[in-house]
Amino acid sequence: MPLRPFRRAAVAALLAAIVPLSWPAQAHRAWMLPSATVLSGADAWVTVDAAISNDLFYFEHFPMRLDGLTVTGPDGRSVPVQNGSTGKYRSTFDLHLDKPGTYRGSVVQSAVFASYKLNGMSKRWRGAPENLEKEVPREAEGLQVTQSQQRTEVFVTSGKPSEVAPDPSAAGLSLRPMTHPNSLVSGEAARFVLLLDGLPVPDVEIEVVPGGIRYRDKLNDFKLRTGADGSFVVSWPAPGMYWLSATVQDGKATMPNARRRATYNVTLEVLPP
Repeated sequence: MPLRPFRRAAVAALLAAIVPLSWPAQAHRAWMLPSATVLSGADAWVTVDAAISNDLFYFEHFPMRLDGLTVTGPDGRSVPVQNGSTGKYRSTFDLHLDKPGTYRGSVVQSAVFASYKLNGMSKRWRGAPENLEKEVPREAEGLQVTQSQQRTEVFVTSGKPSEVAPDPSAAGLSLRPMTHPNSLVSGEAARFVLLLDGLPVPDVEIEVVPGGIRYRDKLNDFKLRTGADGSFVVSWPAPGMYWLSATVQDGKATMPNARRRATYNVTLEVLPP
């Protein structure tokens, strides 16, 4: 028996609501988005949004805290940010590019996650490493601890691109661009090296997701893996903003009896040829 029109509409609406949730990439993504990645002139400004969301690059979940924000200038020195603020769905800050060259903005965050049972009930805890022993009961059973290290970055250039200054902090995952991050063109390959604690890390999966997923049916993501030297090559299928992410899990936490989860995220703009 064929569906009546109102039943067909109801089923279609239900499927429309379910299908996006079936995407494996619906996990929350941490990202920063600059108002521009390449600016001309010797005295320029850029505004950067920072958020954690499902869609790229759309504010609909949670703001990214700016506590761990640092900006490194073309000369390798720290650059102050201005007008930093955090709202309901996003954080923002302004950056004055008072010298020509390439700037690297990084938000580095660290936290500890614990799961355990207390009186037969499952419990979860999240906080700073120094508070773990104080806030998780000694009688907790089956305690499992994970130390999270997350680095989220963006690159902007004023005038002529310069060599990207090394990341000031070597802990966790970071990126060494071999192709300049503000000179990316669709149809051309770009090469990067993924580092873990300052050393190239092989055989790590890189997820690449183009922005604007809110307005298309498919995620259009693709996966890459780092080689023996930690390098990977991205061939950009089209112009636009892209989000790259990698995660490593190992036993090299800075606290005893814990595993480490290190994550790296970066937003890159790809221009038309």
